[in-house]
Amino acid sequence: MLDHFGFCVADLAAARRFYDAAMNAIGLAVIDNSEASFLVVRSADEPIPFLWIGTDRPRFWSTGHRTSASPIHVAFSAPDKATVDAFYKAALANGGKDNGAPGPRGPAEMNYYAAFVLDPDGNNIEAGFRGK
Repeated sequence: MLDHFGFCVADLAAARRFYDAAMNAIGLAVIDNSEASFLVVRSADEPIPFLWIGTDRPRFWSTGHRTSASPIHVAFSAPDKATVDAFYKAALANGGKDNGAPGPRGPAEMNYYAAFVLDPDGNNIEAGFRGK
């Protein structure tokens, strides 16, 4: 459904440490894009769809855009509960802040297990597993 999306961060090095660790924990790759940005992808061989994260501003973005003026929420799929737990631990160990420890979420019939971590810019990053 999505091809790509992106957002700006204030400190590229801090963001890169956070996303390298958190995305690796759920089986995604972080690859270089430019000196001022990187991409979160399935793998270097499968770079689309992607999440663009950087400190520069693409020319098509409005001049009024401010980094984390309105923090976003991004949820990544995890293959199991252990991966959600690994994401949470890796994110916290690399600059993330707790925003909801791993556990069941929503109505029981959803069979959803997730964790929420704020990245260094205050964006709510989630990893979740939907049981069968």
